[in-house]
Amino acid sequence: MNSINIDKPFIAIPMGDPAGIGPEIVVMALCSEKVCEAARPVVVGSCDVMARALTFPGMPAAEIKVIGNPADGDYRPGVINLIDLDNIHVNDYTLGEVSAACGRAAYEYIAKAIELAMDGRADAVATTPINKESLRAAGVLYIGHTEIFGALTGTPDPLTIFEVHGMRIFFLTRHVSLREACDMVTKERIIDYVIRAQKVLRQLGVADGTMAVAGLNPHSGEHGLFGDEEVKEVAPAVEELKKRGFDIEGPIGSDSVFHMALQGRYNSVLSLYHDQGHIATKTLDFYRTISITGGMPILRTSVDHGTAFDVAGKGIASSISMEEAILVAAKYAPGFIR
Repeated sequence: MNSINIDKPFIAIPMGDPAGIGPEIVVMALCSEKVCEAARPVVVGSCDVMARALTFPGMPAAEIKVIGNPADGDYRPGVINLIDLDNIHVNDYTLGEVSAACGRAAYEYIAKAIELAMDGRADAVATTPINKESLRAAGVLYIGHTEIFGALTGTPDPLTIFEVHGMRIFFLTRHVSLREACDMVTKERIIDYVIRAQKVLRQLGVADGTMAVAGLNPHSGEHGLFGDEEVKEVAPAVEELKKRGFDIEGPIGSDSVFHMALQGRYNSVLSLYHDQGHIATKTLDFYRTISITGGMPILRTSVDHGTAFDVAGKGIASSISMEEAILVAAKYAPGFIR
């Protein structure tokens, strides 16, 4: 083992859907000196699939080292330390296509990575893209990563946080229609969510600073002139939270609150619906927007893009998001509170 890396956290990386870009962005990320200076990355996947990824156009020179446990690895740039589940081979699927075999394999990589983190052999998990249709074809009951992590860690309702350039965003609602999201903006839900979000921040070691709640309507409704959700639900929730001792402000117009957070005025922002926060982060820096799943006994970060079936195997996918997911995991892992 490379002694330079002896104190760096072990980051388990499930390989992702074999038919997507997961394997190739893992290869590129693990050839990054910056990544290997910050962490000891351990891939959970298939040796056959990873070996194929090494042959794609433009891939850096790398070698695969099959290991049984993270502690057995050789953590130098260009060495892919792999826990090989040997559950799929390259002739079992076609690049860029939905496949039950790939969905099943991807689920098994995630489950193994969670196992490594739950028993302390890994300090965090940084996930690669999976395909919801492939999961469904495989009969996997969960729609995505968050649901899998919630089930396998015993966490009923994990929280999603985005981080980019130090700005953190929580989401009051996620994958529901905009109409449903508006109906879910209630005083009770905001209070519950902020309390849980504050626990997540403490898990990550973020003890200081003010949390902001974004407004729902333009200019936060202008005191009810165009929309009364802020008057009836958001402001009363913020006032109640302040009475309970929480350092929180809002509602603050969503056309300015994210900029203010980026400048350091707030340690986090509660976005009231999915696209409100997604647009803010991804417009700022699409590739470096990293998803963190909070409220679980283990730390999980993730790229925030899909399997990109249309470019899989062509050697043109960017590994920036994968590298950043590993770096964010390494940043929080040492102080993470289970």
